[in-house]
Amino acid sequence: MFASNESQKSSFLEQTKAAREERALEKRREMAVIGIQSCVRTFLARRRYHKQILADFDELIVDDSQDGSNGEPHVSATVYPIVRRFLTQIGLKNCDLIRERFERLCRYLNKSMETETPKRSYAILCLQKDKSLPWISHIKILLNFILQLLEDIKPVPALIYHLYTSAPQCIEQLSSMWILKRALGISEDLNWFSDFGRQIPGTKCLAFLGNIVNLFNIENNVEARLLAYPLLTNTAFQLFASIPNTVTPKGVFTQWHELLGWHTPSTDPAQNQNVSLIKRQFHMLWGHRCLKILLGDLLKDINVNYERVEFQSPNQASTSNILRRALERSATRNSLYKTTKTFWRKLDAPEVIQVSRVSAMYYAALNTLSQLRLDILTGICYNDNVIYDLWLFITSLGPYCGLREFLELLKCEDFLRKPQTAMLMLFCDCMTHYVTILDEHEMYTEEKPFLLNDYVMLTYFLNNILYKIINDNILGNSKNVVQSPVFISLHTLLLCLYRRDCRRTFTPTGHWLISEVKPTAFVNDLEKAKRHAVILLQKMPHVIPHEDRVKLFRKFVQNEKAVLGLTESACASPRSALIVVHRDRIVEDGYRQLAALKPHALKGVIRVRFINQQGLHEAGIDQDGVFKEFLEETIKKVFDPALNLFKTTSDQRLYPSPISYVQDNHLQLFEFVGRMLGKAVYEGIVVDVPFASFFLSQLLGQTHQALYSCMDELPSLDAELYRSLTFIKHYKQDVADLNLTFSVDQDVMGKIVTHELHPGGKARVVTDHNKLVYIHYMAYFHMNTQIREQTQAFNRGFRGIVNPEWLSLFSPPELQRLISGDTVPLDLKDLRKHTQYYGGFHDSHRVVGWLWDILSKDFTEEERKLFLKFVTSCSKPPLLGFAHLEPPFSIRCVEVGDDEDTGDTIGSVIRGFFTIRKKDPLNRLPTSSTCFNLLKLPNYQKKSTLRDKLRYAVTSNTGFELS
Repeated sequence: MFASNESQKSSFLEQTKAAREERALEKRREMAVIGIQSCVRTFLARRRYHKQILADFDELIVDDSQDGSNGEPHVSATVYPIVRRFLTQIGLKNCDLIRERFERLCRYLNKSMETETPKRSYAILCLQKDKSLPWISHIKILLNFILQLLEDIKPVPALIYHLYTSAPQCIEQLSSMWILKRALGISEDLNWFSDFGRQIPGTKCLAFLGNIVNLFNIENNVEARLLAYPLLTNTAFQLFASIPNTVTPKGVFTQWHELLGWHTPSTDPAQNQNVSLIKRQFHMLWGHRCLKILLGDLLKDINVNYERVEFQSPNQASTSNILRRALERSATRNSLYKTTKTFWRKLDAPEVIQVSRVSAMYYAALNTLSQLRLDILTGICYNDNVIYDLWLFITSLGPYCGLREFLELLKCEDFLRKPQTAMLMLFCDCMTHYVTILDEHEMYTEEKPFLLNDYVMLTYFLNNILYKIINDNILGNSKNVVQSPVFISLHTLLLCLYRRDCRRTFTPTGHWLISEVKPTAFVNDLEKAKRHAVILLQKMPHVIPHEDRVKLFRKFVQNEKAVLGLTESACASPRSALIVVHRDRIVEDGYRQLAALKPHALKGVIRVRFINQQGLHEAGIDQDGVFKEFLEETIKKVFDPALNLFKTTSDQRLYPSPISYVQDNHLQLFEFVGRMLGKAVYEGIVVDVPFASFFLSQLLGQTHQALYSCMDELPSLDAELYRSLTFIKHYKQDVADLNLTFSVDQDVMGKIVTHELHPGGKARVVTDHNKLVYIHYMAYFHMNTQIREQTQAFNRGFRGIVNPEWLSLFSPPELQRLISGDTVPLDLKDLRKHTQYYGGFHDSHRVVGWLWDILSKDFTEEERKLFLKFVTSCSKPPLLGFAHLEPPFSIRCVEVGDDEDTGDTIGSVIRGFFTIRKKDPLNRLPTSSTCFNLLKLPNYQKKSTLRDKLRYAVTSNTGFELS
């Protein structure tokens, strides 16, 4: 019984305890609900209060820039409590809307300060006794928020430009506070640069630097010179170096920037505004004043006591040194002769480092502001003779422009970080731009400021430093030496000057050759594919003598023929193609049969069978396979201006006709002609086809390179047009008075046709600001635009036969020599040495002796050229001499006319050998078979008869069938 009572008691106590805990939990729940409700009501009340404050603010403080309102400000007593409540509820850093409202408030307060109604001026409240102290406290809070806003004001785009144009007194106040010096002083800390560049996007860095440049430009001269180096120079260099981190290739998430190109855009839309004004700020950096302070005056001060050094080649220098030492020994004895020694500056000298750092800053600007590159180069080249003063400074760094010193510098592992390297690259880039724009009158006649001797010294330096870089592998073991920015800058300038020299020489003979390059050893290295030999051949073929390059070209052709199985050694019977051509339809039949052949087949043997006007196959000494005659006849016809595929310049040079479209399938014909000329070059057949220099440049693919200038090549097309454009370039008065537009009128078959040089060009007037653009547009139109399709078709055919890499071995004049033979006088000894004789003739034969004696003593040089053209169809000898003439030059004794000639017989050979003739063949003239380079010479009995007949034949331009 007692046990049952105990269990009931325990159960009762547990129930009581559970009920008590349940009541406590319920009470806690009620309290929690009350607390939550209180917090929510408080939050909602605060939010309603906050929204009400913002609503009241928005209702009272309206953005005039959006609604166009120009009304008076409200009464300040009404505005004050609303603004005061607004300032208690804002935080500028985390909310763009609040920040925008605060900026609106600042604009409103500025407007209220300018009102003429006192009660509407916000400052009037300080005069009210009951509000003066609270108002002062309120203004302190307001100014504190303004300071927070000003913490990030540095990158505001074009801030200084706006202040200078709208509030110049503000700029004066900033200058009096040494704001530029203080800003540059803070930036001396390298850690500051790393933090600034890491936290702020490139567009903000750009805006900040633009403001710095703007402040520097309006600073007084004395203070600007003190701040220029090292403060401004280092700051600008560091900021320029940090900006390219945001510049990326074009992609989905990139955006085009007017200064940077493709870049990762900023999340702040304000940074993408006012780009045109930022551009104006940066233009000040290479404008006359800044450039003069930063670099111009510095170089003039350094060069003031420097005596200019005249260039001497090493051979001349060694001779002059011997004479100088002899004079010095004589002076020592006589005490009458004094010499002055040139003192060279070292690359680590303080003045060299200062010039180098300023140059490095401008070079960083070139790389960073990619879209302003031409503006920067133009500013440096044409302001205060800075480029020439920099050249004089470089010549003072050692013999041959400090060649040895720069080579030692480039051997350092961190040579790209050296400011002296940046100085060299800046100079090369500027000179490339300068020489590209330079016209012939400025360079060769005026010689201001650069003398031709300066260009000779510069080319010697560039040629040798690049050779050493390649040959000695100075830039390290990287496979991409040619992609190094140093190599690119040096090589681009070298090519620019080399091509200018090819057009009109200014260097002495042999100037471009490197004495260390031995052709035999070089070819051996090339066959072993040694890296330095391959790069030299690709980038600097001109250091190899021209004759050796021609041999190398012929070797490339022979190697390719062997690979393709087109030589007798490679194949017992080389594959060939036979075409049948009617004499009166040479071009049509040749085009119809050869145009369908693939380049591989066209490189092989092409056999030609002629059909005469009677429809019969021609027979005779030449038999079949007279491809050379077919080629000569084809080229003679297609290059005849009467066919209208090609036109001639005033000096009888050929180029594609702009109106060739009057011919059916004219582009296919151009490709065919290109193939035929390519076949001639491929086989070593010289043809007398003189091309205009600009067209040869297009054939070599040089017109697609950045350093190419159409204006330089224009004289080879139209000398009169070149003179007219040069007149416009140097026109001292207003060019607009000439009433020119960006268009050109042409007479096309009796009809005046107007071509716009660019879209809308007819409405664009030529002025002093755009006349250089007009000049280059005009030159480009005449040499490229109007013949682009014809040139492309011709190049396609020519390069289908001749490998473009092989063509890069030659300059335009050298390519012309490859096509048409050498320009040297005819070497009769070489010709006689390699002449073959038939029909009883031999080298000691009486008639043969007369022939060589007449050519040597009686014929002029012009008549000798006509003689060579009479026999070979080309007036110029082969490039490598007559040993390489194919077929060999031959002379044959003939007894009858060409129509009766059946070749050599035993009787004719015996009669020719022993000079047995019944009578002197006075009624016959010498004839030739140009397809075999064969001179057919009757067995004349008198030397005078031979002289007269031969002179008449060669000057009358008679040939194959004359008798």
